[in-house]
Amino acid sequence: MRVLVGGGTGFVGTALTQLLKARGHEVTLVSRKPGPGRITWDELASSGLPSCDAAVNLAGENILNPLRRWNEAFQKEVLRSRLETTQTLANAIANAPQPPKAWIIVTGVAYYQPSLTAEYDEDSPGGDFDFFSNLVTKWEAAAKVPGDSTRQVVVRSGVVLGRGGGAIGHMLLPFRLGLGGPIGSGHQFFPWIHIGDLAGILTHALETSRVHGILNGVAPASTTTNAEFARALGAALGRPAFIPVPTSVVQAIFGRERAIMLLEGQKVVPRRTLASGYRYSFPELGTALKEVVAS
Repeated sequence: MRVLVGGGTGFVGTALTQLLKARGHEVTLVSRKPGPGRITWDELASSGLPSCDAAVNLAGENILNPLRRWNEAFQKEVLRSRLETTQTLANAIANAPQPPKAWIIVTGVAYYQPSLTAEYDEDSPGGDFDFFSNLVTKWEAAAKVPGDSTRQVVVRSGVVLGRGGGAIGHMLLPFRLGLGGPIGSGHQFFPWIHIGDLAGILTHALETSRVHGILNGVAPASTTTNAEFARALGAALGRPAFIPVPTSVVQAIFGRERAIMLLEGQKVVPRRTLASGYRYSFPELGTALKEVVAS
């Protein structure tokens, strides 16, 4: 297939592009900068969709960038980077003389309300209680394309674990120094997925014509708590991991509203993902983290 990937130069985009090419697909990236095998967002908006069989959007500013203050300007950037790119691709698909067969976006499990007791699958309600859940609602709405000539899939991703980026990038140093530990109470659920499986789910959704609608992009180990994650990461590195990061410190670094993403969590089950026939490479946290930290 010829696959168009928005945000393809990022952490997840790079992994997806490698997997797609390894499986014999052709990839064109939509990027801010021109280059070989790429088109720019401006070109896409002005010239329309290049000929392709499928499109994926992974573009979006990193919400948990600790170097950015959580203020109105950054919130607008977080919204714009997701909604405008998604809308641009959705419009191009809707107006294409030969629309692609599949159109996939990756959103987040922030759609589901944090809880220490509730369990969420793809049919559970959500999307309307804070900045992040509202963002997911707007984002998924921006992706909708009229008619049924293009199969539409939304993958709601958990925390992505992989080498050289994502959530682990900021955590490794303190954990390697033996200074790692749970965040806040540690009791909150920690919905995670190995980057190989997120790329795998996206590829499975592209290649399998019966897959459509919402899929939860999380590992089936849905009861993992933040404290269990910290212990498993410490074990993978051969380091202790019992120094908790106080709630007040997390709020000071990220801002009170954004800190919720780290201090609270959701128990999310990939029911439809499993039912669609996807086989996980890293269903267990221990093996996923060993692969991530192996040098």
